[in-house]
Amino acid sequence: MSQSLRKRGTKKSNVSNVTNQEDDIELEKTPVSYKNSEKAHYIGLVAVTLLAAYTRFTKLGTPSRVVFDEVHFGKFASYYLERTYFFDLHPPFAKLLITLVGYLIGYDGKFKFDNINDSYIDNNVPYVAFRSLSAILGVAIIPVMYLTMKTLKFSVPACVLSCLLVCFDNAQVIESRLILLDATLIFSVALSIFTYVKFTTYRNKPYSKQWWSWLYATGISLSCVISTKYVGVFTYVTIGIGILYELWYLLDYERGLSLGDFAKHFFARLWALIVVPFIIYLFWFYLHFAILTKSGPGDSFMSAEFQESLEESPLARLSKDVHYHDIITIQHKATGALLHSHEAVYPLRYEDGRISSNTQQVTCVINEDGKEDDVNNQWEILPASDEPKHGQKVFTNDVIRLRHIGTSGILLTHDVASPLRPTNEEFTIAYGDEAAERFNETLFRLRFSDGTSPSTKQKLVRTKATNFRLIHVDTTVAMWTHDDELLPDWGFEQQEVSGNKKIQDVDNVWTFETIVNLPADDPRNNYTPKIIRRIPFLKKWWELQFLMFYHNNILSSEHPFASSPESWPLALSGVSFWNDNDEKKQVFFTGNVIGFWIEVCFLAIYCGLILADQVTRRRHVYILTRQARSRLYNSLGFLFLGWIAHYFPFYLMSRQKFLHHYLPAHLIAALFTGGLVEFICSNNSNLDNRRLKGVHITKLIIMVSALSIPVIWFFFYFRPIIYGDVSLPPQEVVKRQWLDIKLHYSK
Repeated sequence: MSQSLRKRGTKKSNVSNVTNQEDDIELEKTPVSYKNSEKAHYIGLVAVTLLAAYTRFTKLGTPSRVVFDEVHFGKFASYYLERTYFFDLHPPFAKLLITLVGYLIGYDGKFKFDNINDSYIDNNVPYVAFRSLSAILGVAIIPVMYLTMKTLKFSVPACVLSCLLVCFDNAQVIESRLILLDATLIFSVALSIFTYVKFTTYRNKPYSKQWWSWLYATGISLSCVISTKYVGVFTYVTIGIGILYELWYLLDYERGLSLGDFAKHFFARLWALIVVPFIIYLFWFYLHFAILTKSGPGDSFMSAEFQESLEESPLARLSKDVHYHDIITIQHKATGALLHSHEAVYPLRYEDGRISSNTQQVTCVINEDGKEDDVNNQWEILPASDEPKHGQKVFTNDVIRLRHIGTSGILLTHDVASPLRPTNEEFTIAYGDEAAERFNETLFRLRFSDGTSPSTKQKLVRTKATNFRLIHVDTTVAMWTHDDELLPDWGFEQQEVSGNKKIQDVDNVWTFETIVNLPADDPRNNYTPKIIRRIPFLKKWWELQFLMFYHNNILSSEHPFASSPESWPLALSGVSFWNDNDEKKQVFFTGNVIGFWIEVCFLAIYCGLILADQVTRRRHVYILTRQARSRLYNSLGFLFLGWIAHYFPFYLMSRQKFLHHYLPAHLIAALFTGGLVEFICSNNSNLDNRRLKGVHITKLIIMVSALSIPVIWFFFYFRPIIYGDVSLPPQEVVKRQWLDIKLHYSK
């Protein structure tokens, strides 16, 4: 944080003089023969960097399969390389870095990372090169942390302790070894803090070359954070706290600055920390749109106008206009499953005692090769009236009926509770006279799905290309399915289909996948390229920005891997990233429990120290020296507020939250812990004049060793579930189930 500003000269002094500041974060000369020499710092820096390289690059090729969220970020890199448009909640910077790796090594992007555990080797994917980007950034975090602590004038042991807490943290290592965004995010956070701290060392030389260089470096680093994930706004808050503090100090009349001089300081920071980073932020989106010029899987999220600015992908050649009386398959967008029915019926009574209609089941089955040829997955599109419409095109907002080819019944939904969701309506099939009598219950409206909500636009319906919600006319529910819970044995463990009363839900979207009965001589087999229209960059950016924020905010549903913020600082839980049932190996994502608890303890100790200092000073008892209070409130206070800014806002969020959201706060807590340990191992008392003021080096080394050894032990004890390269016997797995950690293969 800002160092105290001391007035020098008269109020009309030169600005460069009035902003001179005392070095309030440097302790008095250390006792004994210990010196924080450059050589000692160099040795410490090299040592922790080599340790980081060891932990990040060891067994980087293991597992040789898709692990957890690599299914997303590896897939996005493939889309970039093929230039097909996709939609993601995060800004493009880190994804573009991953793509750059693929481009440099000549990867074609054919592999789409569809499923966890898909083999990289069998599909010739250069996954080690992709993972190396995260590993390099993960290693770079450690020297940046060290230099931050060194710039704050902390000793070698304190610098080393801070680095070891991150270097040997399970979660930090795992995130730095996979094709994910978090290594980029955490490195950018560390760099932002370092560059800002470095900037503070040149405050006595405002507008000098070094002053501008580090101010711009801070802005660029902040831009990298916010351009990777929107939680980067917390880093902006952290740096903003320091900036506002120093501006408030400069505003003081006693500092001798005129309002014009103060305005120069204000606008210099506004330009370098807000305007320039925002321009850089826009640049990554410009590059994003410049690369993704072809139609792709993200089209459905965007407006029709936006979609018309994209070239048609090879998939568009397979897209056909849909006509009435076509026999088609219907695919659910979120799960990829096909609408299905069969002769089996719902049980009269469910396991919870509820009674069903005991009529024909309507379900969904996963779309695999050959599923389109199964008549139980095929449906004929019928007009709402009895008048035949052979050859007439189907448009969104039309009212249609669907006849099941396998059993010749008509699809309907009614006011009967569905098997797994009592609040949703059951889908079933009606025949003959019953279908005629219940005609209104068989009517469905095709609502065009444009971006975030259903639209009344009338658009020609095309297979694969047109997203729609099937809205029941009689009861106004949307057809919906889900794969988080499957039907029991009586439903052949297929997906439930039900009527969702929340028609705005994004999971209600479907497409017509294929036309089964399309003759070879049908004119629809002839492909006609569409006309590409141009849209201004800022208009495209604004539309995408709105959708990204919208979808971020609606991520409030339960997730099996989600966790609450109160469980993060103590590493009470974790996430299974990957497991191999054949060889009984696994990668489990959790923090270094000992390291996490050490950080929490010192955060609590700090609160106690602040409270004790404030209470004693109210009684005019001044225990701490001026230098000690400066370090306690400025250097350590800045880091403490940074931890707060990166952690507590998650309590205010209703969206899904995961343990990896805590890692930036964990990094700052590690910096803070190293600093507070040194503070505790120093003679900071005004009441003890018998000893030299400063760091008691022997005490500090003992304390750092006592804290570091268990952290390193825990890391190596849990090593088999960090790297996923060793199969543990069940008794050893059970020994590693600390706190609420639940591991595979414990039996």
